[in-house]
Amino acid sequence: MDELSIKIHLADRVYPLTVKPDQEEIMRRASKIITERMKVYEANYSVKDKQDLLAMCALEFAVKSLELETRRALMDESTASQLEEMEKFLSQYLSKY
Repeated sequence: MDELSIKIHLADRVYPLTVKPDQEEIMRRASKIITERMKVYEANYSVKDKQDLLAMCALEFAVKSLELETRRALMDESTASQLEEMEKFLSQYLSKY
């Protein structure tokens, strides 16, 4: 698959990247989200250093990622438990016939 050369702007810097075409929109949206979050942190806290703002964004996104992983793991456990219960029920039902 072909790759695209794009430029992403973050914290007053330009980052040239090579991405697959189906990743371009995601990269641009992610860059926009980071920029928006940096603006929120800058407005709400007396932080002016772009590096600090990026660090705060990185921490926020890492926490969200871990929370999603935890929720997904809990859902997977719940689904497995439900499947086991269904399997027991079906086994009992089918053993009657």
